[in-house]
Amino acid sequence: MFAPHAHLSPASRSHFTRRRFLRDLSMYSAAGAAGLGLGGSLPFGAALAADAQGMRKRGKAMIVLWMAGAPSQMETFSPKPDHTNGGGTETIQTAIPGVEFAAGWEKMAAAAGDLAVIRSMTNNEGNHQRASYQLHTGYSPTGSVRHPSVASGIVQQIAPEEFNLPASVTIGNGGNNLANIGGGFLGVQYDPLTVPRAGQLPSDVRPAQGELNERRVRSRLSLMNKLDSSFAARGGGRVVENHREIYQQAGNLMLDPNLDVFTLDDEPQEVKDSYGDSEFGRGCLLARRLVESGVTYVEVRMGGWDTHDDNFERVKNNASQVDPAFSTLIADLKSRGLLDDTLVLWTGEFGRTPKVNARGGRDHFPKAFNSVLAGGGVRGGQVIGSTTADGMAVEDRPVKVDDLLRSCCHALGVDADHEHMSPLGRPLRVVDKGEVVQELFS
Repeated sequence: MFAPHAHLSPASRSHFTRRRFLRDLSMYSAAGAAGLGLGGSLPFGAALAADAQGMRKRGKAMIVLWMAGAPSQMETFSPKPDHTNGGGTETIQTAIPGVEFAAGWEKMAAAAGDLAVIRSMTNNEGNHQRASYQLHTGYSPTGSVRHPSVASGIVQQIAPEEFNLPASVTIGNGGNNLANIGGGFLGVQYDPLTVPRAGQLPSDVRPAQGELNERRVRSRLSLMNKLDSSFAARGGGRVVENHREIYQQAGNLMLDPNLDVFTLDDEPQEVKDSYGDSEFGRGCLLARRLVESGVTYVEVRMGGWDTHDDNFERVKNNASQVDPAFSTLIADLKSRGLLDDTLVLWTGEFGRTPKVNARGGRDHFPKAFNSVLAGGGVRGGQVIGSTTADGMAVEDRPVKVDDLLRSCCHALGVDADHEHMSPLGRPLRVVDKGEVVQELFS
């Protein structure tokens, strides 16, 4: 197994965080469940329902590293050095014997013992907006319903109930195709808080010095609720409910003593440097801070992967930012005892064409691409699936989007078959189809 960076020493046993408290509490919760005879005697969904509160206590979390625009599999984790489609990309050995990554990913290659690389991802959606929607909701977009994100289903089932910080946070501006993806018909309370720039407090979240105290904030929220009541009584109930929810969440966040978790001022400079001097690197560092503080779902977005032209130079530049940030995030979570309970997923919406176009770029290619997972009970040090020698098709162990999302739910203890009633009166599951990729956990 890959050893964490030397300068990221394990957290002190006396270092108290909400996440550490929840994780320690889970040991007693698990022991209690065993004493009640719940050890595998129930079907998966029934066991989840029986232990729902226990799931909330375990402090499970997920970090998604979203590569908006679709990264080339050939220049990341599925190179083809022995074929003309490989484009001349050089390869490097990884910590997994016999497995190579593309050059430029040296730190990730060293961390490969903690990674599960799926080289056989496949899909039918080759449009950015449609594929991004599907990767985030488990459904193809329709004009009749705005589906809740899978993040919403995760937060609904396992996020702590009494928690002022947002249960779901999105970091970065990459991914314009995801602007309307959030709670969907579940409501605005499941929309993520968006933080455009890591290291800065969310806009207008802190009142001017001395202007408001907690009593006045609560008083104003109460007055607003009274003013809304008459409108709600005249048929605006759902609008008022969403309005109140937004302001209540904002008020709670303003008053939360842990608000400084969004800044990076108290982080040692050597830790900041290890993540890299980039927006994405700071986003990954903030993601670690958030899950350590008890946030359930964090997505860090990075754009610039739609490489229809100048593919090789653009991917090289992107890799120089992602490689140190991604590898350090894994090492940092591991050194702090958080990796076992935190699932990390690196992916984009699809892949790029194996054949290089006339502009030195690669075009949209959903038939075969790669995703990478770590932590959360996933067995590292393995590659799942493969593509043909020319990269044009999946050769072994195809993994569909539904399979990937269902596997993420499984890792977090989330019931992917849980049904939500849509506004059209149709029950919709958290993830509609698919099967758990058992190799990830065996």
